[in-house]
Amino acid sequence: MKYLVTGAAGFIGFYVAQRLCNEGHEVVGIDNLNDYYDVNLKQARLALLESLDNFSFQKLDLADREGIKALFAAQQFNRVIHLAAQAGVRYSIDNPMAYADANLVGHLTILEGCRQNNVEHLIYASSSSVYGLNAKVPFETSDTVDHPISLYAATKKSNELMSHTYSHLYGIPTTGLRFFTVYGPWGRPDMALFKFTKAIFEGKAIDIYNNGDMQRDFTYVDDIVESIIRIKDCIPTPNNKWNVEQGSAATSSAPYRVFNIGNGNPVKLLSFVEAIEKATGIEANKNYLPMQPGDVYQTFADVEDLFKVTDYRPNTDIQLGINNFVDWYKSFYKV
Repeated sequence: MKYLVTGAAGFIGFYVAQRLCNEGHEVVGIDNLNDYYDVNLKQARLALLESLDNFSFQKLDLADREGIKALFAAQQFNRVIHLAAQAGVRYSIDNPMAYADANLVGHLTILEGCRQNNVEHLIYASSSSVYGLNAKVPFETSDTVDHPISLYAATKKSNELMSHTYSHLYGIPTTGLRFFTVYGPWGRPDMALFKFTKAIFEGKAIDIYNNGDMQRDFTYVDDIVESIIRIKDCIPTPNNKWNVEQGSAATSSAPYRVFNIGNGNPVKLLSFVEAIEKATGIEANKNYLPMQPGDVYQTFADVEDLFKVTDYRPNTDIQLGINNFVDWYKSFYKV
């Protein structure tokens, strides 16, 4: 089977493309290799993928309408796993237009490619950030998510709405995946685990927001990938009995689904830091700060829908996952 993986040089895209290749699929990866973070890290991931016989790469920007259109027409993908996006809550406050190009225009070019070329399943990355001001936990996919508190979250909610429209109008099966704070080896330098580990090894202070009174549902990257691999074969079908008044917001009369992918076990921020200190063997110098704009107090995923469909629950222990990341960091950066 032929797959398009967008964001193939990115954190999750790298792992997904690798797994698909190892399972014998043909994978075409695209990425614009932008400089949002260290391009050398992206190139290192890409070098591993390009060593695989059934992987090919094209440098391409999602907002390149003609380029994406030509790619779909030439390759005739069976399925698409769309993971490319402009990431980051705080960056969206300073650089909002980057999110319009990558996350809105970019998502639409992918939807159009699927529509014009009879793609049988589009799986795309959403985010736990869509839950915004929601206070009820755990977060359920049936919850209303109409009050995002960052532009990044708003673009991800928009992706879900755009996908539903295409599922309804054109019958394209779409599945949105709300990722909860993904971490692990090869992770992004703008994420807390990477920043904290780097600062600790360099003897610098780490910034602890909201004075440490926060918690996150950290999800190890292997659990994310396993969930995606299982979801790709769970193609949504129309449900004629569904209606807005009584149905879940995560389903539809159209071939449309949304799932949470999280560990279902929130970790307090200071406990997270303690786990990094244990893995590095170094006590962190902590700089306590107020809550940042766009941040939420806590995230907590209900993954019952995911389990019912895939028979899988993310379950990697936080200390094990952090140990694996620190081991990778020390090896990659020769600490």
